[in-house]
Amino acid sequence: MSELPLLDARTMAGFAARGFLRMDGAVPEEINAQFLAEVGEIAGPEPGRKLRRTYGEVLARAAVPEVPAGTPLARAYPQGSAMARLLELPVVAGAIRSLVGEAPTFDHHFLHVTFPPAYHEAGGGENVSQHTHQDSTIDPRQAFDLQIMYYPHEVTRPMGGTRFVPGTHLRKVSEAALGRYQNVRGQQHMVCGAGTLLFLHSGMWHGGGVNLSDRTRTMFKVRMNPSASQVRQFDLSTLERAAAQRPIFYLKGPQPPSVEQILMTPEPWFEDDTGRLEFINRVKLWRYLTGDAGYDADYWLTRLENLATA
Repeated sequence: MSELPLLDARTMAGFAARGFLRMDGAVPEEINAQFLAEVGEIAGPEPGRKLRRTYGEVLARAAVPEVPAGTPLARAYPQGSAMARLLELPVVAGAIRSLVGEAPTFDHHFLHVTFPPAYHEAGGGENVSQHTHQDSTIDPRQAFDLQIMYYPHEVTRPMGGTRFVPGTHLRKVSEAALGRYQNVRGQQHMVCGAGTLLFLHSGMWHGGGVNLSDRTRTMFKVRMNPSASQVRQFDLSTLERAAAQRPIFYLKGPQPPSVEQILMTPEPWFEDDTGRLEFINRVKLWRYLTGDAGYDADYWLTRLENLATA
């Protein structure tokens, strides 16, 4: 078995069900300080200065390399740089291995800087939140890409941290069509300490919040693609043997923690009827991740696959 600290089965089931994994304070302060130093100072607001110009200068000066899509992730960042050191952290490398397999491929990265009201007022612009979106076109794959969002400094609620809607990652939708949805039941906002990482399934609905504080907010996003199998890459020693199907609806008392319990826990936005489609999609994703084509939870796929023979 790999020496990396791989994710356990229940953590993987949580990612399959909800589409995210949060690691608070996972990055040491030394790396956070190095990353912010590599980004560099951000000029203050000036009357008449358009925000796009300020942002362009930040991106041009920051020590973020230009990396062609398709580059092996291990070669995307210069040795000793903050991002190279971050990706080499065992807890990070273990999560990446568990979720996208060995030797993932770099897709793209982006430095997100969200400015406080003073910048918008100085440049005559409007201070608004980013629209809700997925970071791709309609994606029919069972396989998925992984996005890591890195918060190198503390993010308070007024700073408008990333909002995302757990459980939306398996909804196959057009990116642009999501813009009309600004608030969804159960959405979360990233309020966190420095060095926090948010691992997202590439289908997650998300957007940047409006910054109402007096500080700029910085977040760095890296997207990667699997280049090898994503099947059975987590800590298989924690994978419990699937039990017989449990009774449906008439469950007398709390159920013990299990993969099935995780996969069958609904999100607040689930409807009573169409929410059941999410349970089916979760079971399909778990089959993919475990390589177990016969797995089921609460009989959702078994009843659909039950072809009676004469």
